[in-house]
Amino acid sequence: MGQTLRNLILPCLNAAGPVYLWMGLAMLAPLLVSYLANDGAAHGFILGTLSAFFIGTTLMYTTRQYKRELTAQHGFFLVTLIWASLPLIATIPLAFDRPDYSFAQLYFEAVSCLTTTGATVMNGLNHTAVSINGWRSLLSWMGGMGLIVLAVAILPLLGVGGAQIMKAETSGPLKENKLTPRIADTAKALYIIYLGLSVLCTIAYHLAGMSWRDAIMHMMTTVSLSGISAHDESFAFWDSAAIDWVAIAFMWFSGFNYSLHFIAWKKHNPSIYFGDTEARAWSIVLIVAILVTLWVLISHGTYPDVETALRYVLFTVVSVASSTGYADTDFSVWPLGLPFMILAMACFAACAGSPGGGMKMLRLLIMLRHLRRELVSLLFPNAVVSVKINNVNISNKVCFAVFSFILIWILTYLGGAVIFMLSGMPVLESFAGSLSMLSNVGMSLGQLGPNGNYAWLNDFQLMVCCFLMLAGRLEIFTLFVLFTRTFWRA
Repeated sequence: MGQTLRNLILPCLNAAGPVYLWMGLAMLAPLLVSYLANDGAAHGFILGTLSAFFIGTTLMYTTRQYKRELTAQHGFFLVTLIWASLPLIATIPLAFDRPDYSFAQLYFEAVSCLTTTGATVMNGLNHTAVSINGWRSLLSWMGGMGLIVLAVAILPLLGVGGAQIMKAETSGPLKENKLTPRIADTAKALYIIYLGLSVLCTIAYHLAGMSWRDAIMHMMTTVSLSGISAHDESFAFWDSAAIDWVAIAFMWFSGFNYSLHFIAWKKHNPSIYFGDTEARAWSIVLIVAILVTLWVLISHGTYPDVETALRYVLFTVVSVASSTGYADTDFSVWPLGLPFMILAMACFAACAGSPGGGMKMLRLLIMLRHLRRELVSLLFPNAVVSVKINNVNISNKVCFAVFSFILIWILTYLGGAVIFMLSGMPVLESFAGSLSMLSNVGMSLGQLGPNGNYAWLNDFQLMVCCFLMLAGRLEIFTLFVLFTRTFWRA
């Protein structure tokens, strides 16, 4: 135990210190907003900032002798530690604003924001302090690209390498690919794209009719594919086609792999998106789902005209499939199982390297092409058939890892649904809720649908939701490897 403490835990605590400091700095923004708006929430942000600074400084200086280059083992532990513990600090301002809420409810809200799930237990958002709504949005924005990516850009300045952290946190099976030679430069490049997209989204929302306040907050939850809103009605609050179309465009664009944004920007070549297999698959799946849904709704006369139906279909399909979870209509009442089809898309549609949740489109493509290879081999045993993505051969090691990931993902989903049912949750909400939490989409069906939220769940169910959200955000393996005996013996 002593060796594990010295070689694993203490170096990770030292590396986590700067991240808590950054969390404290982030709270200064809503603190300033609270003072300017005089909304009464400043005391919570002051205590949260001081707590974050105290924890970060204490960790850095009490463990400074254990600072070292991080291994893969450190990376897995550090990433899980940060994603599970930062919401504890993030709950402090929320606790001051909602003192009648339980710890489980507050922690759920913070985890939901940071993991960009977008589910909420809070009611009366229209009358909530602007700094609190801004804090929820800012948490989502930071979580969108991953707090660890930001830390990777800073840690090298402190003498701690970030390669293993980046490998553990980033999404997708092909984690060895780098946009730039140095991992810190990669993190900075990703944030340049993220910031640029954020500025464009803010301006577009304001031009479409949002106030600057709403435009900034909803920009944060759009480019991060979070879906957290400052209004109980979500996007139905505005009932604006122009605002819906802006959201559709940025949710669709944010669902692409961010490395494609970087390459297209660097080479000034938008055709990069059309040449990427995963990007094409992401768009094709969306288009097919939109056409099928539109045809069914028009056939059933759900909406009075095609234009209205197209707007709601586009918004809902892109929102749910990208794991954003905004709502401008109650899609749960649509006919012929459309809600289940749309919710299932959140499991795989978004691209690896995007802020989206689920298993990612890249894994689905690898699985399908591996299955095609096996079927061809049955017919032609001597044929040599390779699995390729973007004309790059995918090794059997990656294929097996993908199959393992998908199997564990499905088992985790079913396990979550069973636990929900055993705890007293209705069947529909159990299966849809587990899928929603693990896919980080937030919006679900039944009482968890567009017209409901998670406030009626008990504390145990909310903590199960938190585990599923963290598992989904950390892509299963990063979290589950900590539960193996081998990890602690390494």
